Amino acid sequence: MPSLTAAFYLSALFMVMSVRASETPEKIQFNRDIRPILSENCFHCHGQDANHREAKLRLDERDDATRDRDGFFIIAPGKPDESELIARLLSKDPDEQMPPPTSNKHVTPEQTALLRRWVAEGAAYEKHWAFLAPVRAPNPKIELTSAATVQHLKSKIRNPLDTFVLARLEAEKLAPSPAAAPETWLRRVSFDLTGLPPTPAEIDAFASDVIENRESAFENAVDRLLASPHFGERQAIEWLDAARYADTHGFNNDSSRTMWRWRDWVIDAFNANLPYDRFITEQIAGDLLPQPTLEQRIATGFARNHVISSEGGIIEEEYRVEYVADRVRTLSTAWLGLTMECAKCHDHKFDP
Repeated sequence: MPSLTAAFYLSALFMVMSVRASETPEKIQFNRDIRPILSENCFHCHGQDANHREAKLRLDERDDATRDRDGFFIIAPGKPDESELIARLLSKDPDEQMPPPTSNKHVTPEQTALLRRWVAEGAAYEKHWAFLAPVRAPNPKIELTSAATVQHLKSKIRNPLDTFVLARLEAEKLAPSPAAAPETWLRRVSFDLTGLPPTPAEIDAFASDVIENRESAFENAVDRLLASPHFGERQAIEWLDAARYADTHGFNNDSSRTMWRWRDWVIDAFNANLPYDRFITEQIAGDLLPQPTLEQRIATGFARNHVISSEGGIIEEEYRVEYVADRVRTLSTAWLGLTMECAKCHDHKFDP
């Protein structure tokens, strides 16, 4: 099980790699290119909601969209000219045209061409993005003609991510910027890892270390920042936001609350490189573990960050349910990558 810090950084790295890889026009991606078109223009009548579904057709499910209807195909994978979807999009007959003129929906010629290409490529569907594991993209090849330039660039490749940056620079016909001065680099990495600028003494010490130990000086600086208690403070910021941490209750009076101990638990978790599975478990159910420690009980403060009303005359049961709904929304967003806001009052029509 990866450490907490490693899990966050690896996830970000893989996502960057996947996005960079997706910029190449080699193959259409359903979630990125096709789902938005179908969701905006087709799913209302041919999607998840059975109450609005027309023609007994679902375009959100591949099995139904591509099945043989007695020799008639809405989507014939690999055969756009035999796909009724493409024919309806191109039709000028108001009785055949999709989306119907009365719907005020409109698929542009560019989107139609994208859908046609998608069908020609096999009409592959994808699961909701939250259920797709990040995939490490292959490192792009850097193909420059100048041997001297290639040798110069190779010296700049220190990790796989560099190849993605250099490949994009090559595509844009740009050259890499010069390396940052040591004091500039230290300032950047200090803000990234701790949120604080380096002190004058730290800058002087780093400059001396660079002169004496060129390569190890940078590693030493990063190790020092990772060991700083401010590292956990900086890294915890995004999680505190996701968990809707606040020092006040919200709602009408917005009076102060005492939640700093849970905040410190999160900071300590990052500083201690707490395994990610424990980070999840202790916040959701730390009090239910066998013989839970005080720290594990404190971790469940995650579920108590919701807004609380102190208004006189409120109906307690109403707000108890409101608090539960808040916890469900927060847990689903933070842990599942799914927004559940609409599902409080409506059937969920677009996410699983």
